[in-house]
Amino acid sequence: MSGQLKEVRNRIKSIQSGQQITKAMKMVSAAKLRRAQDAILLMRPYALKLQEMLQNIVSNSEGNIDTPLAAQRAVEKVLIVVVTSDRGLCGAFNSNLIKAAKRVIREKYAEQFEQGKVEIMPIGKKGYDHFLQNGYKVNDKFWQIFTSLSFEHVKEAASVAMNGFIDGTYDAVEIIYSEFKNAATQIFVSEQFLPISKVENQDSSKMKADFIFEPEKEVLVAELMPKILNTQFFKAILDSHASEHGARMTAMDKATENASEMLRSLKISYNRARQAAITTELTEIVSGAAALAG
Repeated sequence: MSGQLKEVRNRIKSIQSGQQITKAMKMVSAAKLRRAQDAILLMRPYALKLQEMLQNIVSNSEGNIDTPLAAQRAVEKVLIVVVTSDRGLCGAFNSNLIKAAKRVIREKYAEQFEQGKVEIMPIGKKGYDHFLQNGYKVNDKFWQIFTSLSFEHVKEAASVAMNGFIDGTYDAVEIIYSEFKNAATQIFVSEQFLPISKVENQDSSKMKADFIFEPEKEVLVAELMPKILNTQFFKAILDSHASEHGARMTAMDKATENASEMLRSLKISYNRARQAAITTELTEIVSGAAALAG
């Protein structure tokens, strides 16, 4: 009985130690989430407006403007950018992103994948490790972006995708990332990065965009397109960064709650075992006293 009590006591101490760790990790993730959330909420309106403007220009160009980043061609070679995290302990966040990437390959690029013409650009260590270990063709230059997250580092990765599309290395570029909504909600998104998609079936009730270009349209669009695409790429990474911390905070909160439930159950078991041990000892004492009296 004493051995059983000791085992329960050890389990209680172990769970209490783990609970302290999960509480600390939750607090750290909450602090990081606030910063990451502020960054994406400030960035998102600007990025969405730029994207809307870019699609409008491309849609209304009427073929009279050279837009190599919007060139539609037969898709033979594909680059898929998968934005995961560097660390785990964030629930199913990374596994859901990896599943989303595999689903896109299976549903849209199965033929290209069979021919070895699908390349993965992982952003984050978890995605890099998974795709490398499972035999995918991997671009290994940018998976460490989160160690020093900045617009300049992200722009380098975006430039590789854009230059590769222009020179024909890739015929399509997609980004798989998690769009941040709140700490408990992440939306896993597959977004076409290149070629720039046109807005189809526009509502006729809406006025066609009428931009005044200064300098010439060709010069301005050639200058603006890469800048806007860099911004879109950066927004996707900021979205995933905030989603990661939200997922980790939620996971650590749930782990802390589960630890509390386990502690409650173990303490009840411990008290019952202790009470049974005391009852047994009292019974032995009474029986011994009765035997001596007899």
